[in-house]
Amino acid sequence: MSKRKFGSVLVANRSEIAIRVFRACTELGIRTMALFSKEDRSALHRYKADESYPLNEALDPIGAYLDIPGIMAIAKRHGADAIHPGYGFLSENAGLARACAAAGIVFIGPSPTVLD
Repeated sequence: MSKRKFGSVLVANRSEIAIRVFRACTELGIRTMALFSKEDRSALHRYKADESYPLNEALDPIGAYLDIPGIMAIAKRHGADAIHPGYGFLSENAGLARACAAAGIVFIGPSPTVLD
């Protein structure tokens, strides 16, 4: 298995789990990208990342963090090399892993086959 260095990682999660991933990325010299729902616009994880982007404001907070097309659009628009799902939300969603593969973005987690 070849190792790939990421220039940027988008964390598709919030709060403490996102901050933990940001900390690890920062120690590795990787740019971090946060997502936030309108309800989380003042949340700490938004300010701990190098960059942060709003999710679909028309969706409720849980729906916003589960919006795979919206997350993928942000990742592509802002040049994310990889997406880390954290835990909960999309961490066990084969659809996100497949969307990442289709977009040429690394999914940091199990393959879609394992997730299925």
